Amino acid sequence: MKADLILVNASICTMDPARPRAEALAVAGGRIVGLGSDADMAALAGPCARRIDAGGRLVLPGFQDAHVHLMDGGLDLIRTAQLYEATTLDDIGRIMAAHAAAYLGALVVGAGWQCGFFGDHNLTRALLDRVVPDRPCILYDANFHNACLNSRACEIAGIRRGTPDPLNGHIVLDADGEPTGMLHEDAIRWAVAFLPRTGDEAWIDGGRAGQAHAHRHGITGIIDPWIEDHHRRAYAALAERGELTMRVSGAAMVRATDSVAEALARAMAWRAEHSAGPFRINSAKLFLDGGLENRTAAMIAPYADAQGGNAPLMLDPDRIRAFFTAFDAARFQIHVHCIGDMAVRAALDGFQAAREANGDWPSLHQIAHVQVTHPADRPRFAALGAMANMQPLWAASDPVIPDHTMDLVGPSRLAGVYAFRSLIDAGAPWCVSSDFPVTTLNPFEIIETAVTRQTPRRRGRCAPFVPAERITAGEAVLGYTRNAAAACWRGESTGMLAPGRAADLIVLDRDILACAADEIAETLVLLTLAGGREVHRAAGFDG
Repeated sequence: MKADLILVNASICTMDPARPRAEALAVAGGRIVGLGSDADMAALAGPCARRIDAGGRLVLPGFQDAHVHLMDGGLDLIRTAQLYEATTLDDIGRIMAAHAAAYLGALVVGAGWQCGFFGDHNLTRALLDRVVPDRPCILYDANFHNACLNSRACEIAGIRRGTPDPLNGHIVLDADGEPTGMLHEDAIRWAVAFLPRTGDEAWIDGGRAGQAHAHRHGITGIIDPWIEDHHRRAYAALAERGELTMRVSGAAMVRATDSVAEALARAMAWRAEHSAGPFRINSAKLFLDGGLENRTAAMIAPYADAQGGNAPLMLDPDRIRAFFTAFDAARFQIHVHCIGDMAVRAALDGFQAAREANGDWPSLHQIAHVQVTHPADRPRFAALGAMANMQPLWAASDPVIPDHTMDLVGPSRLAGVYAFRSLIDAGAPWCVSSDFPVTTLNPFEIIETAVTRQTPRRRGRCAPFVPAERITAGEAVLGYTRNAAAACWRGESTGMLAPGRAADLIVLDRDILACAADEIAETLVLLTLAGGREVHRAAGFDG
């Protein structure tokens, strides 16, 4: 077959161990049909073949982000007030007042306030009532595990004195027993169900915005680890319209309030409907704990600060075993949120129970976040074939945002926080991801942090955070390409550049495998191809 596209004059790192490097490649029908020299690939070109000159630059397989809330983050980009840089209550008030004046929707949303500056002690509905008095308003923190409502939203949701906490959630009260507007964990999702809904076309717009944002950063495939019915409909609509250029694997959300039978039936129906094309549902998402910021991370030993205490698992061990065994038997990948070391251990125990019941198969079940792991549990990842889904951007001390969560972990457990080097050395399957919009989805900022254990230099610098847990740039790229493709269940067709594989590739403005570590974050993607289709081109790149 003659090529319809050739890329020449490139430094191609294929991520294929059988042929690690090439100078040029040829594409036909969206798939790679040859790699080799410029002359060899020119000989494969058809008469109308398009030619791209990479200018000697590094070419990599398209990156895949195996834990990114793409549609939610895209919607945030186009309709949500951005609070990530706010450091005072006055900042929040000013940003929200301006946003409410410009945005006339039925629900006013902000996102990104930092737990180092704000929380139960100072962020209440009183502030929001002053700037958004007439419509319901909700402000999510940067982790989306806490949110503050104004009084109008509390009224609509029925939150008043005496309202009981929902399962796995908490309604914060003041000293007089009145709700402050602050909610934790599943109390947020319970309350949001009463607030004005976002229509499908808005979600579709969010999907477009998130996809374009991801392509600009070299991302061609993802796992969206939180699929509800509205996400499913919007992704399917984009695919039907021929607009979905991202490869999307979706994880059907499982609630603690679900029975095993109803959760499995829903996921199986969705999988049957979305089993081909760019959008597929093939996994199930469960939360086993919350986060350290609001003291809902489940730890093996109690919190180390003066307050102490701990948090229970969000599912008890018997229910974990039941859910995991049922979904594993139905051959779903299981995608689990785990922050504390008890949650990680409980997930591994659940995987072991499922394997004992159903036998071994190449599921690559995911444990996302793995913030704190016990040394005794790290070898179990390899033994069980469980993938550590890692977000390295968090593995750094931020010079701007205070972080009190390490007080809860304590010095004796500090070495187990984001212990990525130890997990890899213990043989764990692993991939690298972002958790956008909790953080940036920019892979190059994330790779730099994985290598340095420091924030990108534009933010200033603190001492490296547990530097013994650094990984190399090559390992981080592997975590975004071949390993991520396996995590997404696309390892047979993507993740490396080789004949027969999808022509998903990126051209970078620098060689991130050779440049100084503190320059990686500044990398720009000049060109992104998905299935041979150009989905991003930087201004000024004329290759």
